[in-house]
Amino acid sequence: MSHVIAAVSTGNQVSAIGILRMSGNGCAEIADKVFRFQNGKTFNEAPNRKLMLGTLQDKHGRIIDSCMAVYTRAPHSYTGEDTVEFHCHGSPAVLSAGLDALYLAGARPAARGEFTKRAFLNGQLALTQAEAVIDLIEAETADAAANAAGQVGGVLQKKLAPVYNDLTDLCSHFHAVLDYPDEDIEDFGLSAYEKSLNENAKILDKLLKTYAQGRILKQGVSAAIVGKPNVGKSSLLNALAGFDRVIVTDIAGTTRDTVEETVMVGNTKLRLIDTAGIRLTDDKIEAMGVERSKKVAEEADLVIFVCDGSEPLTQEDQEVIAFCADAPNAIALINKSDIGAKVVPSDLPFMTVIKICAKNGDGLDLLAGVIEDMFANETPCDGSILTNTRQFDAVRRAFDAMQAAIKGLRSGLTPDAVLLDVETAMEAMGEVTGNIVREDITARIFERFCVGK
Repeated sequence: MSHVIAAVSTGNQVSAIGILRMSGNGCAEIADKVFRFQNGKTFNEAPNRKLMLGTLQDKHGRIIDSCMAVYTRAPHSYTGEDTVEFHCHGSPAVLSAGLDALYLAGARPAARGEFTKRAFLNGQLALTQAEAVIDLIEAETADAAANAAGQVGGVLQKKLAPVYNDLTDLCSHFHAVLDYPDEDIEDFGLSAYEKSLNENAKILDKLLKTYAQGRILKQGVSAAIVGKPNVGKSSLLNALAGFDRVIVTDIAGTTRDTVEETVMVGNTKLRLIDTAGIRLTDDKIEAMGVERSKKVAEEADLVIFVCDGSEPLTQEDQEVIAFCADAPNAIALINKSDIGAKVVPSDLPFMTVIKICAKNGDGLDLLAGVIEDMFANETPCDGSILTNTRQFDAVRRAFDAMQAAIKGLRSGLTPDAVLLDVETAMEAMGEVTGNIVREDITARIFERFCVGK
């Protein structure tokens, strides 16, 4: 019997509705100690999954709130256990008093993610679905939310399950022939499974290739703003952020270290990084900032080069331009379009050049559209995109093991040697789906959750 747990499952801000949640065998009895239905019924007499009006009371019988309660009987609940929810007025004081009443009545505080962990352990959710719950809660864009919702719905699980089942069939056939030689079982021949192994390896490879998109979907596009000092890099970050995130002066070298701010540019989440102006300098601290700027730009998904359009390009500009040549994605911005035009797009060796004025915002809407097109989703955000680092690592290990099995099969290794790689692939895939449950993995996953989920 699982102990009854309780928690506030909504935020701790003032809101219209706040929800107290309990789960575990015996939660109906605990609920009867603190809640009185208006019709006089007990929770065991209450209809399943129906909100009913009543009063929530403390240990002295004092009314905490007039609210709704719903009893959902196992196994048809989120956790697979009996659950009770109280839909209260969203006062933090009301929710705190209600939670105290539940604790005094016999419930214990829920740990982080314990409701979802119980749903996983009770077979209500696959591990991929459970992990997607927190991704959905933390989603900062519509695309990220749509992809997480698809994974909560089981899209990723449905892609991986057939691969795991095929590997299971292969291993079980081999062991059946080995363990029951006298039975009328079809002879085991690895060649018959080569096509299946190849097709399943391709499924995993295709999934792995979505991770680059998934990382951007979840974390945003890392965009390094580069240029020589005093061309308006910090002004650009401030304009996109919508507030003065960085100090801006006419003194070259004001920004001496990288400054990061996450912003929405159109429909794209950007992790903007304002870098120190790139130039040769005798100032030791500034030189350290320049080196850090170069490293950040080398690792960024997008490099945004900024020059001062009111002045001709200098040697320092050219050196920064040369530095941008190896960037996977780059955009050039000619800033200060309001005060001069001594630099034209044809002067810059970039595929995309936009005239802007960071001071008044001119051209920033065009920049937003270009970035959105540049990082448009290649795979539909329906749960098919791999966004989770842990899952990516496990799928990669499974793919590598399957490639090793195919190589061994083609080189004539014995079935038992080939199946060692197949079983390694199964073990890695089991870590993704939860077929193989390791306590350290589950503990790490549910530590990400907030209490009440």
